[in-house]
Amino acid sequence: MDGKNEGTEILSRRQEVIARAMSGPARLVIKVGSSTLTHPTGKLNLGRMEALARELADLANAGHRPLLVTSGAVAAGMGRLGRGGKPRNLAERQAMAAIGQGLLMQIYEKLFGEYNQIVAQVLLTRDDTRERRRYLNARRTLFTLLELGVIPIINENDTVATEELQCQFGENDTLAAMVAGLIGADLLVLISDVDGLYTADPRHDPGALRIPEVEEITPALLRVAGGAGTDLGSGGMASKLAAARIATSSGCPMALIAGEPPGTLACLLRGEDVGTVFLPRARSLPAREQWIAFGQLPHGELVVDAGASRALREGGKSLLPSGIVAVRGEFVEGDLVKVVDQEGNEFARGLVNYNHEDVVKLMGHRTNEIERLLGRKGYEEIIHRDNMVCL
Repeated sequence: MDGKNEGTEILSRRQEVIARAMSGPARLVIKVGSSTLTHPTGKLNLGRMEALARELADLANAGHRPLLVTSGAVAAGMGRLGRGGKPRNLAERQAMAAIGQGLLMQIYEKLFGEYNQIVAQVLLTRDDTRERRRYLNARRTLFTLLELGVIPIINENDTVATEELQCQFGENDTLAAMVAGLIGADLLVLISDVDGLYTADPRHDPGALRIPEVEEITPALLRVAGGAGTDLGSGGMASKLAAARIATSSGCPMALIAGEPPGTLACLLRGEDVGTVFLPRARSLPAREQWIAFGQLPHGELVVDAGASRALREGGKSLLPSGIVAVRGEFVEGDLVKVVDQEGNEFARGLVNYNHEDVVKLMGHRTNEIERLLGRKGYEEIIHRDNMVCL
């Protein structure tokens, strides 16, 4: 197949995914980052915010149900005080968020109000997705707002973040993907200061090429990702790929586009070749598996041998002690842990039945040795298959 035909085929697949997402009243999660919402000085870019409000209002008027996941509270607080750069510590970040969040919502209220759109502020933390009850409650709240015709404006609650959880949503990229899975969104769009995923960092490699479509997020692709792109943003390409992994595993396509020029979002939704589109997995994870895999932060890693890896991936088996060759990190019973192969590739996550000290004692042994090794009866499985998700 020549390059021209291949490009046409890629574009047609992109168009098919976008057209399917927009075929009916669509639930659309739109995430915009700090670097897009602010000037280099840190002050809010009112022109960009107005254009964004207009585009989302148009979508709502067309019968769609947009949700906006917004960064910018910390940057707005810094700008309000005339300070540049990033906060120096957690306390300063919390203070800047407290100053900036009200300012951010005041501007959104005014801009959306000009288009007769009602908005609602929703502040979330990792705890709201980690605890199953709060996860479901957040889901009900968002659905109710959408049914009322309200546009939810969602942000991470930086004012109550803890050191452990600070920025763990990845400058709201991961939060947006979690919200997309939470409501069963038809499309997630990340609006950034980059116009897609490239074969290399375009800031340093002039030969880097934009990748129009990604079918699978592979370890090689993850190695392309770097750190945060600007002083005002903290997500970087790594967090965008993490968001894509969450969204596409949940059956939701994701697009990464630039905030400039204005109208890029509309171009994407018309099926034009802008940004990078990440295709959804053929088998999407059910809601509970989404929560297991992505609703909380992993606390450690279990390294398994080739036989265990094959049994988990292909046979849908539980993870037994005999297949574990190494334990990394500290965790307690019920924590989420990563399952990786001996090359370091993560391929599953699950809720563990033992703490890390017990798993160290049990690894490599048969299940009939558990009582002797621990001095008590225990579970046969380190992770039961009902509490494990292959990614």
